[in-house]
Amino acid sequence: MRVSLVIYDNESYVPFFPQGSAYIAATLRKNGIDVEIYNQDYHHYPNEHLIEYLNKNKFDVIGLGIIAGYYQYRRLLQISEAINKAKNRPYYILGGHGPSPEPEFFLKKTGADAVVIGEGEETIIELLNAIIYHRDLKQVKGIAFRDGNNVIITPRRSLIRDIDSLPLSAYDLFPMEYYRLVREPNCTRSDFLMPILSGRGCPFKCNFCYRMDKGFRPRSNEAIVEEIRFLKMNYGITYIIFSDELLMSSEKRAIDLSRSIIKANLGIKWWCNGRLNYAKPDVLKLMKKAGCIFINYGIEAMDDQILKNMNKALTVKQIIRGIEATLNEGISPGLNIIFGNIGENKDTLKKGVEFLLKYDDGAQLRTIRPVTPYPGSPLYYYAIKEGLLKDCEDFYENKHINSDLLSVNFTELNDDEFHRSLMEANMILLDNYYKKKYNLAISMTKNLYLNKNASFRGYRQL
Repeated sequence: MRVSLVIYDNESYVPFFPQGSAYIAATLRKNGIDVEIYNQDYHHYPNEHLIEYLNKNKFDVIGLGIIAGYYQYRRLLQISEAINKAKNRPYYILGGHGPSPEPEFFLKKTGADAVVIGEGEETIIELLNAIIYHRDLKQVKGIAFRDGNNVIITPRRSLIRDIDSLPLSAYDLFPMEYYRLVREPNCTRSDFLMPILSGRGCPFKCNFCYRMDKGFRPRSNEAIVEEIRFLKMNYGITYIIFSDELLMSSEKRAIDLSRSIIKANLGIKWWCNGRLNYAKPDVLKLMKKAGCIFINYGIEAMDDQILKNMNKALTVKQIIRGIEATLNEGISPGLNIIFGNIGENKDTLKKGVEFLLKYDDGAQLRTIRPVTPYPGSPLYYYAIKEGLLKDCEDFYENKHINSDLLSVNFTELNDDEFHRSLMEANMILLDNYYKKKYNLAISMTKNLYLNKNASFRGYRQL
């Protein structure tokens, strides 16, 4: 059996490495299935090229993983149209966070044959075996598929408990020299970057999160260290992006992994997603010693009632204490604020802006986006219950047209007031960011000419 996995083009100069597809590719290859990667992202191929590719090459199956963004949804429709036009159209399988919560809708809109719901590694092998040996697809857990004019959704598959049992991502099938050029906070021009997972899932249940899987399943420290060592040795990686939802799932987790990295003497930089209730000085000190230079925090709001409405399991006091501890340790914090959750108003937005202005260290450009009730999230089902949203089609076709515009308004502001308030807030944040960059450039210029700074390397952006 021959399988092609499509990596769609999101129009980034250097996109993020497609981790999900790399895991699937490794699993397919481990099970003796011939897999080929179609890198639309690398080559910026037009969709017509995909039609030609499928017409010239015979594949049994084509797969595409997609997340739930407005842009990704529209790219999915375009790519699906190209696949369906191909003379040698393969069996078409979708996967990822996008179609998993509402597979029937995605099958209808794309013309795909099946959707893998949730984690794909075990499901895809069972599904392909069912196709090869003409078995009843109803016996494959964790899928949705077409049965004539009907869609059958089978029971969910249990989560993979032992993440270490999965094969290493099939890095050799991807243009690593390209992906390693992605830029992240506090990297240098000579750094090569690559994301890896420290685990899957999250123990928290924020109301805007569309992650369907419960709990957190960590990889072993040994497996993580070995993957870092492999990437450093084979691809010259110097900076690791721990891209899973929450490396700091507990103080113990952050401490134990940091100690393992230190013991292995890997000599790498890294960043991770963190929780501010675990951002204690002793934890942060060890993380810094292990090479951590940036922690991305989901703050979301600076109002205790709104945080409670979000089910964030954080307080403003914990946020401030954690951010100050992070800065004091010399680690840059990623400050993520959203606006528009249940109960929010202009005052809660103002609190968010004031917080960003006070604690911004200039490592990232931070603006505030409206909260989006993605399908699968508690907020999505709340919106439907309250009559603010009809269904998945209403969300994708009518409401979610851009991540910086309202999809559903949960506030007492009207839509125009909401957008004007957000515009004014972001203008303040943009002005602050670019003033800092301007002042830095002026300082560098004075140092160059007045102090004859011979280390100056020109007016370059990273």
